[in-house]
Amino acid sequence: MGIPTIKLHDGYEIPAIGLGTVYLKGEAGVDAITCAIRNGYRLIDSAIRYDNEGAVGEAVRQSGIPREQLFLTSKLRAQYYDYDQALEMIRESLYRANLDYWDLFLLHWPNPKQDKYVEAWRALIQAKKNGWIRSIGVSNFMPEHLDRLIEETGEKPVINQIELHPYFSQVEQRQADKERGIITEAWSPLSRARTVIHDEKITELAKQKGKSVSQVILRWHVQLGVIPLARSSSELHQKENLDVFNFELTDEEMETLNALTKPDGRIDDQDPREYEEY
Repeated sequence: MGIPTIKLHDGYEIPAIGLGTVYLKGEAGVDAITCAIRNGYRLIDSAIRYDNEGAVGEAVRQSGIPREQLFLTSKLRAQYYDYDQALEMIRESLYRANLDYWDLFLLHWPNPKQDKYVEAWRALIQAKKNGWIRSIGVSNFMPEHLDRLIEETGEKPVINQIELHPYFSQVEQRQADKERGIITEAWSPLSRARTVIHDEKITELAKQKGKSVSQVILRWHVQLGVIPLARSSSELHQKENLDVFNFELTDEEMETLNALTKPDGRIDDQDPREYEEY
């Protein structure tokens, strides 16, 4: 079964599931990402901070899949939020990946204490006008950050990529994104295999469904209307994570996962109102 797509408010379409690439770099990273593309992944998520845009670009070339069939994302690191430097680094990002354009480019964190995210957003708007980027969005932005971008520039993000998994389901943030016409993406949808992946209730549900724990969690994301970005270097797990469109969770099963959320469910306590990325 093919991967469904979701229409962004700017008219472009994005695959409903993707590959996260944090920690995938160098030759091993190229091999893992190439493997994922050949196994059907079309959405590949990178970032300047990951130091692997070159590996992503090389994997695209080695995969043999036409560039136009892929949806490639990167993110601007917060140390480059000055307007001129932001434009320079977006261009540098393209050089590293040896790409003509990114399908999507995000601001990685709001860094509210630094208070330059509106300036950086203006740079993304300009980069889009320059043809370097097709769609622009954000990552880890709270409702007040989104509203400020929209109010001060008149342009709203197409995507907000946030930490989201059953232990931190982000009900309020998902609703805020939806009200603004913004699609929610999930980083660490499997909680980096630390916590949620070992939950007894999900493990039992997976046995009942004849699916893996990862498949159940990723299917939960899909049914929430969220795009999960699961990272794996294993071909077996890559294929497994992609195979979530041939079954459904019932309303009751969805509620079982919804009920697992915790107020302190963040993996590393990275609160966007306080956390500063450099």
